[in-house]
Amino acid sequence: MKLFPNGHATHPHWQMAADMVLAQLRACMKQDAFASTPSLGLVYITDHFAAYAQALFDHLAEELPAVTQWSGTVGVGIFGNSTEYIDTPALSVMLCDLPAAEFRVFSGTAPLSQAIVQGFEAHTALVHADSHTPELSELIVDLANSTDSGAVFGGLASSRGDVVQFARSFSDSASKRNQGVYSGGLSGVAFSPRISMMTRVTQGCLPFGEVHQISAAKDHVVLTLDDAPALYALMQALHVPIDNPRSAVDKVRETLVGLSLPDQEVLRPTGGLDDAAMVRHIIGLDPVRHGVAIAHAVSAGMQLVFCKRDAASAKADLLRMATEIRESLEPQDMEPEAWVTAGQVPQMPRQGRRIAGAIYISCTGRGGPHFGAPHAELHVIRRALGDVPLVGFMAAGEIAHQQVYGYSGVLTVFMAG
Repeated sequence: MKLFPNGHATHPHWQMAADMVLAQLRACMKQDAFASTPSLGLVYITDHFAAYAQALFDHLAEELPAVTQWSGTVGVGIFGNSTEYIDTPALSVMLCDLPAAEFRVFSGTAPLSQAIVQGFEAHTALVHADSHTPELSELIVDLANSTDSGAVFGGLASSRGDVVQFARSFSDSASKRNQGVYSGGLSGVAFSPRISMMTRVTQGCLPFGEVHQISAAKDHVVLTLDDAPALYALMQALHVPIDNPRSAVDKVRETLVGLSLPDQEVLRPTGGLDDAAMVRHIIGLDPVRHGVAIAHAVSAGMQLVFCKRDAASAKADLLRMATEIRESLEPQDMEPEAWVTAGQVPQMPRQGRRIAGAIYISCTGRGGPHFGAPHAELHVIRRALGDVPLVGFMAAGEIAHQQVYGYSGVLTVFMAG
């Protein structure tokens, strides 16, 4: 698998922007390092172009007739390699070199369940969703449960105008029923187990203090942690006198909690929050019961760790996530037998697996303004992964595993070799 051709541009007129992107894509496909006959197109536009989505999409599809399947959506911001486009007319496209038999584009008119019935084996899926869809959380869970991994990734479209999604598969039934642009519901791409890919989540915060187990709770109030009053554990973690909890008001406002289900770990081995952990705000203190109220129903047996969220924490956690991906693609450390005794010089290591392309979906509350400078969020990813083709968008909610996150980033890479 070669690198995925990609292009991105901004221009007040959608066709000029599209033509600049097409020129970049064609230039990529002429280079030996890039795929020359990609099969799947991923397209993301800012909401400035939402009203012209159908015309823009038709133009791309007409100019790239060999790319027969498409997916994508709209965001108030989009990503192209190490560049972010926020509140400006822009689009970003990546053409994925994947065997046509190993993925399926789905939408409301061509549901994934139909492909599964027909024999397609879905391992995971990229999901684009409209936040106004009724029972959205349940639909995401159902979709995830229809995959072998039980997990999906993606995001909720964000727009100040039309909320659109792109989904076109040139199967006979799908091509006759739609023009590739949708409003509402879910759409995306399902991938088979034979597509080598990896997804990680950054929740923009860093845990501090000890990991606790909730030993008593009622509704949204944590009463005890490790059989001790929860309020006391919070005060100790914040280094605030227990007999003066009111002095901790400002610190409490800046503090969140990471939660995990009883049968899951709240932290990863590297020290960051586990991808499946839920980050919730502290919404109040209960001085009578010495409890801590949080914005989520809790129960005994869940793990809890206190967290802080600020620009420095978000940057550190983003770097952790991207570095974990990079390190997982590198060869394992050489065994002692592989070392040459004289001088202890190691043999030449194997080359690690390369990244063919990446998809990054980040919260509308993140981006350069939060990380301290334009494009800073993407620069962190680039430093860790290298100059890999990347597309994505800023979402109104990020999807990973079986839930919708907030203020997070979801990074997926496709591996080649």
